[in-house]
Amino acid sequence: MFTNAGVILHTNSRNIMDVLPGKILIVDDEPDIVEFISYNLKSKGYLIATAKDGVEAIRKAKEFRPDLILLDIMMPNKDGRETIKELRRMPEFEHTAIIFLTALSDERSEIEGLKTGADDYISKPIKPELLATRISAALRRLRKDEDQEQKLTFGDLEINKTKFTVNFKGREILLAKKEFELLSLLASKPGRVFLRNEILQRVWGTDVIVGDRTIDVHIRKIRQKVGIDLITTVKGVGYKFEME
Repeated sequence: MFTNAGVILHTNSRNIMDVLPGKILIVDDEPDIVEFISYNLKSKGYLIATAKDGVEAIRKAKEFRPDLILLDIMMPNKDGRETIKELRRMPEFEHTAIIFLTALSDERSEIEGLKTGADDYISKPIKPELLATRISAALRRLRKDEDQEQKLTFGDLEINKTKFTVNFKGREILLAKKEFELLSLLASKPGRVFLRNEILQRVWGTDVIVGDRTIDVHIRKIRQKVGIDLITTVKGVGYKFEME
């Protein structure tokens, strides 16, 4: 028996208190599977949203802001692999827990799925208790990472991604939000060249139209505020973070 009620608590449910509640987006083109998973996860206390394909999943993810996404691979319009690649390019979903649900159970498919950015891979048919356990584990890992301060240190420069602060030689540098996000992105992989289009997508997103000189202006402000030239322009290609 299925129900559309928000949260269902059964007196005989086991380990409900062991599950960390959160928001989950279920993406699958098979209504029976979506209903089955929704029912079981709602009974554990999760808040659920659903989507039938990758196009709807991206729209719902922006609205719902889930803690975890259950994502089918084989779907119409936009499949799971295309969807996860697009989500991972967005800063707001770069670290969102994503678990693939799929009928593709061979080892090669699993490896390819994990390489595209999935945190876990579960084959159909779905066992409810196993699914709940894997979801709980993924959310625990996510929250453990969030609780730890994320710092990038380069000599006298410290970028604290948890507190959104930048310090250079003991002096706090006040950066605007987009300046901080731009610096953090480039510093996350020193020496790697980030393409202009990639920077625009990951810092400004795909819903905002900005001018061609936007990145240049923000980089110039970062250099001025920090007092050193720590971002190198690769002409005709993009930018990279470098400190001697």
